[in-house]
Amino acid sequence: MKRAVAQLLAVLSSAFVLLALLLLATGHDVGQALAALVRGAFGSYYAITSATIVRMVPLGFAGLAVSLAFRAGILNIGAEGQLLVGAAAATALAVPLAGASPLVAIPMLLGAGACAGAGWAAMAALLRLRFGVLEVISTIMLNFVAQYLTGWLVRGPLQEPTKVNPQSASLAESLHLPVLLDGTRLHAGVVLLIAVAIGAWWWLTQTASGFRLRAVGMNPDAARSAGEVAVARTVFGAFVLSGLLAGLGGAVEYTGITYALYENFSPGYGYTAIAVALLARLHPVGVLGTALVFGALEAGANAMQRDAGVPSVVVSVVEALLILLIVAADRWSGRLTTRDEATT
Repeated sequence: MKRAVAQLLAVLSSAFVLLALLLLATGHDVGQALAALVRGAFGSYYAITSATIVRMVPLGFAGLAVSLAFRAGILNIGAEGQLLVGAAAATALAVPLAGASPLVAIPMLLGAGACAGAGWAAMAALLRLRFGVLEVISTIMLNFVAQYLTGWLVRGPLQEPTKVNPQSASLAESLHLPVLLDGTRLHAGVVLLIAVAIGAWWWLTQTASGFRLRAVGMNPDAARSAGEVAVARTVFGAFVLSGLLAGLGGAVEYTGITYALYENFSPGYGYTAIAVALLARLHPVGVLGTALVFGALEAGANAMQRDAGVPSVVVSVVEALLILLIVAADRWSGRLTTRDEATT
């Protein structure tokens, strides 16, 4: 726990240092910009509950999806597309369920999103296992397919009744995820995220199937020969589970925050999730902390653009630099370990 907290603080401090240097290099007022970022992320009770934590939820689900895939040695870059099709599936099912009991309808909406995300990921899994297509390529291409599919749906079959706006009809209020705190946008999705993260950690560390997934990710040849692990089956299962989590994140965002599907439904949650997972060292519980950090950065970026005139894309640059730093640190740590082993 101490190590996780120290790592989280290191990530947060590194982000501020990088952002300050970038602002200084671009000629912005560093103090004004950082003050605006902090206000937007943590400056008030509403900012924390309705901006930072709310953005943490989709980042957390997508981060868990990427984390589990990477643990299995799968470079799933498709969390963005899987999240979008999850939201689209929940939207399509919301119309016939408009008058149903929330106790039945809400789990069905979330389940539809999860199944859609799993099915979307399964296509990339089959392309890899059957035809040897690299998942980096297939998942990135499927992201664009999902993006254009969403655009077609909100201008066609799922467009709102007046046919004026490129979005779906609003979700019935009875099917909204419960709000946890009155006067905020904090919804029950955050509780579900925490439960899923803890469940994923327990599964990875305490079950035989979780061990098989980790073994395949570390060395598939050794897992096949020494552990008698069905590598192809494990890879397919990890792919599907990863897509399921991302699709669930899309359904949670739809039922908890947006209440409608529209173009640009996701501002890149699936891509940012790669940074979330890497900075958490692919640890499911660690994803909660890094998702909170990136949720704060994205919430503060909007305030920084509004109050200090700094483009919010600056924060995206910081996120990319953080990824490079953590990868470089891992590489350097590995070299030191190898050198020490050679010396002894």
